[in-house]
Amino acid sequence: MKLVIQLALWIVIIFLGYMVFNAVYEPIQFNKIKEKRYAKVVDRLKDIRAAQLAHQEITGVFEKDFDKLIRFIDTAEFTLTQRRDSTVMDEEYRKTFGVDQLKDIVIIDTLGTASVKDSLFKNSTRYKKMMMVPVEGVDAKFTMDAGSVIKNDNKYPVFEAKVAKNIILYDLDKDLLMAENQVISVEGVNGPFIIVGSMTEVTTKANWPMLYGDNN
Repeated sequence: MKLVIQLALWIVIIFLGYMVFNAVYEPIQFNKIKEKRYAKVVDRLKDIRAAQLAHQEITGVFEKDFDKLIRFIDTAEFTLTQRRDSTVMDEEYRKTFGVDQLKDIVIIDTLGTASVKDSLFKNSTRYKKMMMVPVEGVDAKFTMDAGSVIKNDNKYPVFEAKVAKNIILYDLDKDLLMAENQVISVEGVNGPFIIVGSMTEVTTKANWPMLYGDNN
């Protein structure tokens, strides 16, 4: 009987030890996998933001359709300019007062053009897949929208691209994933999405921490 009790106690001890080990090990593994996947997702969102900013610089608006944004990258060109200060005679002043007076002006010279594709991505073609969430086992696209908002009676172009954490971490522990969706921390990705831009605010900022690189 004593042997049975000892055996039962050892089973309980081993079980409790296993539970304690899992309680520590699983969150560690969850965070390792999470950080690797988040880094890949953030890199792709940075590419989307760079493409959108180029589109806005050249066309004045952001693009909501990935296919059109990719075609833009393939074909569009930046205009290269140079600003220089100069001084000229102020003809209006001379006509009004009959006195010569110089005024400072800024002259913008056009130097040429540069391919958007070469400027942003050089020899890489990764932009052609920038709509896809870069997580193995996931066949999903980023959600992207674009439009405009009114602030102080002025109209501003805006865009937003995002993906749910539930998609990125689809195969991990559901309880840990639920906790991750509720994160509020300066060192974490707050909320249930990784997101760049906004459809309600004039911003191209993202909600990832500096751990994953520039979020502005």
